[in-house]
Amino acid sequence: MNPFIAEYIGTAILILLGSGVVANAILPGTKGNGGGLIAITTGWALAVFCGVVVAGPYSGAHLNPAVTLGLALTGKFGWALAPGYIFAQVAGAMTGSFVTWSMYRDHFDLADSSGLKRAPFCTDPAIRNFSTSVISEVVGTFVLVFVILYITGANLEGETKVPIGLGSVGAIPVAFLVWVIGLSLGGTTGYAINPARDFGPRLVHQLLPIKGKGSSDWGYSWVPILGPIVGASIAAGVYLMLG
Repeated sequence: MNPFIAEYIGTAILILLGSGVVANAILPGTKGNGGGLIAITTGWALAVFCGVVVAGPYSGAHLNPAVTLGLALTGKFGWALAPGYIFAQVAGAMTGSFVTWSMYRDHFDLADSSGLKRAPFCTDPAIRNFSTSVISEVVGTFVLVFVILYITGANLEGETKVPIGLGSVGAIPVAFLVWVIGLSLGGTTGYAINPARDFGPRLVHQLLPIKGKGSSDWGYSWVPILGPIVGASIAAGVYLMLG
């Protein structure tokens, strides 16, 4: 499989299942309504597992621009491939969120809150404080990328080689990593820790004809983009210092 297609499909699966568990847990009338934080964080962790299993052997399964950035900054990934990976990740995230909405469309219509309608698409802070929200995203992404740098065996010596995927066995520690980040650090912003995961679905929310959807909250959208970029950069710097 082409690595860019693998990133697209893997990210689409990740977001379909991740957004899907949020929709199932919070939208009215679903079988999983009221599932709560444990259900949501577990669903996202297993969504990562599924995406990594599919994309891993072909692209290394970054599924996240922050991961791509961290690997590139540490010399484990060629910069020439990074723009294509990021484009594929955003496109995959948009596709996954669109399919989630298509499945749960009746339940979106039942929701009487614009916040509930937006939540399966993108993140929203528990307390609207931009500075602490950025710090939360920086810390969460730092942990994600720093640990992944020690998990992954990816090492691109040139600009065209593709990292060997971790496969299903390597996907397990990454899934546990995302799970514990959600349980421990996700209570402030909903732990985007992935610019594509937030930006792509937020754009889909803006474009879809969702009844009473309200604002897509673009005023907050820079937080889950800047925070992960900074967090990944710091993680790469610390990794190189220790290496």
